[in-house]
Amino acid sequence: MLSANHLTRTYGDVIAVNDVSFEISSGEIVGLLGHNGAGKTTVMKLLTGYIEPSAGSASVDGIDVQENPVAARSNLGYLPESRPLYSEFTVADYLWFTATVRGVPREQRQDLIAKALQRTGLVGRALETIGTLSRGYQQRVGVAQAILHNPGTLILDEPTNGLDPSQTQHMRELVQRLAKDATVVLSTHIMQEVEAICSRVLIMRDGVIAVDESMENLKEGNRCWLSSNASLEEVKTALNGSMQVRQFDGRYLIAHEDSSIKCDIPAIVRTLVTNDIAVNRIEPEKRDLEALFRMDHTGGMQ
Repeated sequence: MLSANHLTRTYGDVIAVNDVSFEISSGEIVGLLGHNGAGKTTVMKLLTGYIEPSAGSASVDGIDVQENPVAARSNLGYLPESRPLYSEFTVADYLWFTATVRGVPREQRQDLIAKALQRTGLVGRALETIGTLSRGYQQRVGVAQAILHNPGTLILDEPTNGLDPSQTQHMRELVQRLAKDATVVLSTHIMQEVEAICSRVLIMRDGVIAVDESMENLKEGNRCWLSSNASLEEVKTALNGSMQVRQFDGRYLIAHEDSSIKCDIPAIVRTLVTNDIAVNRIEPEKRDLEALFRMDHTGGMQ
């Protein structure tokens, strides 16, 4: 389990992360989203202990990252935004070095390196110098070092950055396999990637968690679309101010005053028909993650 407890990080007068709290259980694949400057990379660095919080705490499997960093990191794999690679090393030498730094017993290193190479598709590149590899293969090396010691928690910042479509699919499948025995948090700007593999989404805005919801609930939405020949004022009057009604492209978007409550479509239809409002079509809102991301950035998410 990975926990953030009222995490805050400031730089002078700038609040990069503001009172962020959440818990992520084993087996979850959580997408951490946000526009540039939203605070997501800072949160990742706080969770891994790369920087200290101004307030609050983070823990890995109940171990406080600041109080006991060595123990916490022993079960944590991290792929930072800038890959932690030494370009003059061969892939195998770099992974041996990483295993040594992590304190992996010498007798276990060879087997763990072989497993990491196999899982990331790097067996044929093991003796090549990292600096000669393509960006995509360098990204794989970064993931290999993160999973080398079989951590129970993985934090991946842009894991498919620089990968071609085939490599991206391979990486998605790898992350899904890893999540069977681990907690996985990944940051990405590719909405399709989050929709493909994540079960939960955290969206950050201005240093705070603006959205923390399961993918299923996010895509369902709490609003509904109405097609009717009636005017906007007629629909509003029929609903007697109990719902928010806005007009878009000839249709009406209806939402409860409390945005956390889903529209009761049968009740809405009964009310409209009782008030002689023709209902040509009514359906729940279906949302894609990219649209939600844009709406949140403009403060319009409901």
